[in-house]
Amino acid sequence: MSIISMRSIHKSYEMGEAMVKALDDVNVEVARGEFVSIIGPSGSGKSTLMNLIGCLDRPTSGEYYLDGEKVDELGDDQLAHIRNKKIGFVFQTFNLLPRTNCLHNVELPLLYSNVPRKEREKKALDLLTRVGLGERVYHNPNELSGGERQRVAIARALVNDPAIVLADEPTGNLDSKTGSEIMGMFTSLNKEGKTIVLVTHERYIADYSARIIALMDGRVVKEDADVLR
Repeated sequence: MSIISMRSIHKSYEMGEAMVKALDDVNVEVARGEFVSIIGPSGSGKSTLMNLIGCLDRPTSGEYYLDGEKVDELGDDQLAHIRNKKIGFVFQTFNLLPRTNCLHNVELPLLYSNVPRKEREKKALDLLTRVGLGERVYHNPNELSGGERQRVAIARALVNDPAIVLADEPTGNLDSKTGSEIMGMFTSLNKEGKTIVLVTHERYIADYSARIIALMDGRVVKEDADVLR
């Protein structure tokens, strides 16, 4: 059964008096437990598709089922609930609170779920230990390397045990060695059964996944190295 099912998705934006078509009749299916990368050059529609998959935006038309629930017509509060419960986000810029230690950064999604403090702390500590930062739980992000910050972000993405981990250019601010380490973590998570959807413009990063969805001019195209030129 597909955990992500997008059918005839269109997304348009107003640019002055013109309408810009960001996605044009896109169909995407992702099976539960799959590791999929979405690639394409700038302007191909990657970010727009990521925002729709992550319930950060709605399509202009088309149907989107996430984990069996039709989400394309839900209200803002309902979408926020879906995001918090079913999607773990990992961003290129980490999106950590700079004056808050690692433990509290990882706990943050649990605050919105009204999880008791001791349970929040235990979950956050367990995950930070799992990503190799058990000795740095009380450090603030500015005391960590880029790779360590991304590990904190991955722990935060996992804290609500989401159905999907959605990673947007997760190695974009990292050197190649650290990027490989982070991609190794995603590979391990996928082997444990977690569904991973990764957005990137780098072919070698996309190659870590089992399947690649290539976009060009808002449409899914045949996967080809030329897409990235």
